[in-house]
Amino acid sequence: MGRVTFEEEQLVMETAMDTVKIEKFIDRQKVSFICSVDGEGFPNAKAMLKPRKRVGLKEFYFSTNTSSMRVKQYLDNPNACIYFYHKGLIKYVGVMLTGTMEVLTDQETKNMIWRAGDKIFYKQGVTDPDYCVLKFTATKGRYYCDLKTESFTVCPEELTHGRAIRTGGYYGQ
Repeated sequence: MGRVTFEEEQLVMETAMDTVKIEKFIDRQKVSFICSVDGEGFPNAKAMLKPRKRVGLKEFYFSTNTSSMRVKQYLDNPNACIYFYHKGLIKYVGVMLTGTMEVLTDQETKNMIWRAGDKIFYKQGVTDPDYCVLKFTATKGRYYCDLKTESFTVCPEELTHGRAIRTGGYYGQ
C-alpha cells in the first residue's frame, strides 16, 4: 500500500463527519427519541423533548417521572439508545447514539436541570419524589446524511479533546 497523499487526506477531512456539526444539529432539534429494553428483551421507543443538558456527544440529561415505565426499564437494563432526526423537503439527517441510561435522584442533579415551568408536571417542585433525571452516556453512534452512513465511537472528552474517533482517524477538529 502506498502512502496517503495530501489531496487524499484533505478529501477524507472534507467528507468526514464533524462532531461540532452533529452537536449543533442535535441542539436544533425540539424532539428526541429515547429507547429502552423491556422485560422480554424488546426495544421500546419514546418521543421526548430535547435533552435539558448535553456534554459533547458523551452525556445527555433528560427529566422524567420516577414512576414511569421507562425508569423501571432502565433500572432493570441500562442499555439504551437516543435518536435525533430532521426531515427536510429533500434532505434527511439522523443521529443515533447507543450507550447506557442512569436514573438519577440526587438533589444536585435534579437542581441542575430543573426549569421554572416544570412545576406543571411535578407539583411538589424540584424536590418532588416523582421527579428524576435520566443521564444517557454514549459509547458509539451512527450518523446519516445525504444517503451516507458513518459509524463512530464516542470517547471521553479528556482523551479526544471533543472528537469522536472512527477507524483511521478523528471526526471533527
